[in-house]
Amino acid sequence: MGGDHGPAEAVHGAVAAVRAHGLRVVLVGRRAELLPVLDELGALGEVPVAHAEDTLAMNEGALASWRRPRSSVAVACKLIRQGDASALVSAGSTGGVVATSTVRLRTQPGVLRAALAVTLPTGDRPTILLDAGANADAKPEMLVQFAHLGAAYAHTAYGVASPRVGMLTIGAEPGKGNRLARKTSELLTATAEEAPGLDFRGNVEGHDLLAGDVDVVVTDGFTGNVALKSVEGAVRFTFDQVRDALASSRMAKAGALLQRKALRGLRDRLDSESYGGAVLLGLNGTVVIAHGASRARGIERACLLASDLAGGRIVDQIRRRVGTAHRTTWLSRLSQHDD
Repeated sequence: MGGDHGPAEAVHGAVAAVRAHGLRVVLVGRRAELLPVLDELGALGEVPVAHAEDTLAMNEGALASWRRPRSSVAVACKLIRQGDASALVSAGSTGGVVATSTVRLRTQPGVLRAALAVTLPTGDRPTILLDAGANADAKPEMLVQFAHLGAAYAHTAYGVASPRVGMLTIGAEPGKGNRLARKTSELLTATAEEAPGLDFRGNVEGHDLLAGDVDVVVTDGFTGNVALKSVEGAVRFTFDQVRDALASSRMAKAGALLQRKALRGLRDRLDSESYGGAVLLGLNGTVVIAHGASRARGIERACLLASDLAGGRIVDQIRRRVGTAHRTTWLSRLSQHDD
């Protein structure tokens, strides 16, 4: 029911995911609004609907879970808890989805905070940035865990056996950044030997986000969200400028026609909808938050990403990496310190 174009685009995307990829999808929302769209697509017998009488508004944030206990997101979380679904996909309010799913699915044992992970378009082996906005304020030990959450994501989604991890700060040299960045870098360096499959490469800067030098970039939610929006804005501006330049003359148009296949591939690689959306890692269930402006293609990709992560048992991957606090010596030690 969420998103700028819901529910019509969401239904179209869900039906495409069923027909093109063989996924099993349940639509959660108001039946009176969903059934006519399914009927238009001839999909009444293909995609079941779970009724939810309420929805989250796009401007709802942290209190959404308590204000809207019968929202479509809350009902979807209930399906996951009952074992009737494996993953949740929504293009609704990021704050509302994060708050509702965190309250209703709960964080996994030993996980201090769930984190939003987004995929940056860096090539055949994309870079994962987290946290992208779930935790504006964080502690060093949380960021150390985010590195493990991101590593589990890189392994499950992209098959990276030993993900390279970088800490986003204002300088590549050791010791650069604010207190949070410096302490996190120290902890990641000190604990890397105790964490098989985690390769900490030190600090990275903003201009390294699209370089592909690391597989996972760790930061707090405030910095990560600003960095993500900056990258998205820069990519959008650059592509608009290229498009205008290619339409500026007959010769430019002719050249663009000859290069249309390569340009289409570049556009698809830079399009955020190609990656399905952000993933909320660390909960007892898989949650994918598609871009609010997603059309049917973006919803289809988000469903496919959710299916791949659930099929790859991302929750179990994270549980094995993080473990519970009493079984993980280094995490127990770090959790005793508030600095």
